[in-house]
Amino acid sequence: MIPLRKGAQYEELRKLGKGDHLVKLKTSPQARKKWPGLGNEVTARLLTVTRKGKVCHLLTSMTDAMRFPGGEMADLYSNRWEIELGYREIKQTMQLSRLTLRSKKPELVEQELWGVLLAYNLVRYQMIKMAEHLKGYWPNQLSFSESCGMVMRMLMTLQGASPGRIPELMRDLASMGQLVKLPTRRGRAFPRVVKERPWKYPTAPKKSQSVA
Repeated sequence: MIPLRKGAQYEELRKLGKGDHLVKLKTSPQARKKWPGLGNEVTARLLTVTRKGKVCHLLTSMTDAMRFPGGEMADLYSNRWEIELGYREIKQTMQLSRLTLRSKKPELVEQELWGVLLAYNLVRYQMIKMAEHLKGYWPNQLSFSESCGMVMRMLMTLQGASPGRIPELMRDLASMGQLVKLPTRRGRAFPRVVKERPWKYPTAPKKSQSVA
């Protein structure tokens, strides 16, 4: 799902609902060169939604309006930055902000990356289980770092537990979501701007002016 480029030309094929249309767009020569299998035209779904008084036009390849309702798609787009938070959780929480991996050989680097992704998804799976015990909460409304710590402590507990007690311990872990709830996230306070490039040369601090 991506925002429609300003000035983009398209042809409406069919109306799927309010603010929901099936459209046809022409592809650029640059896109066809990058993806040789791409045709001259593509069919996509165009959603028109209003967020905080601003009209947004969204394009998506998920054209089945029955399977993917427009309202849910718009809500999903509002949470698009969750993937960026996921990268941060992996790099900062799991990798402790290390700049490099521990492995030295290419095949071991690949193995380590798969291990990190597996561990990340196991924690996320447990967060889903915990969110199921909290009415009105989604898994992304729970703290990843706190959940990760709880899973690690449970793994140490399971080492000394009898096999018959493991299901009970896992149920106990799933019921602890109340302990890792995040406060309500505030909306964006300032509009997005281009970050200023740092000055190439150091500058001398300004002298304080004395008051006569």
